[in-house]
Amino acid sequence: MKLIEKWLALENNILNMWKFFQKKEKEPENFRDVLARFKDLENDFEKLSQELEKLKKESQFSVQKVGIVRFNPFSEVGSDQSFSIALLDGNDNGVVITSLYTREGNRVYGKPIKKGASEYSLSEEEKKAIEKAKYGNKNSKSGNSAAGGGSFRSY
Repeated sequence: MKLIEKWLALENNILNMWKFFQKKEKEPENFRDVLARFKDLENDFEKLSQELEKLKKESQFSVQKVGIVRFNPFSEVGSDQSFSIALLDGNDNGVVITSLYTREGNRVYGKPIKKGASEYSLSEEEKKAIEKAKYGNKNSKSGNSAAGGGSFRSY
């Protein structure tokens, strides 16, 4: 919730800057008025920069990277109905969840991930899901083109 409030504050600052450029206010009459407007703009820009830095720091702990691998663990079952999905934050911490589908039922396993690794043993599919989350499909070290993978990061 805190992140949403900060995003709204950032959005409000952007709207205030936009209003500045819409010229609804009277035009500056002299050099002193121009300098005052630039000072206001400088203050708004500083507030905006501070809010952006706060958002960057807080977003490091949000899910930013997702990788998914579908697979068929048992030859007697028809298709790739099982999967492993890795959900990681900006520091490669998170969880990998694996669902194994069989005729008799479905089993789901979860393992914590810290800095891209787990203290528990990982299957090949779980390792691939983590790799896809960290590097995306194009940069994946394994070159596997199975479904999913990538990053929500904007950079």
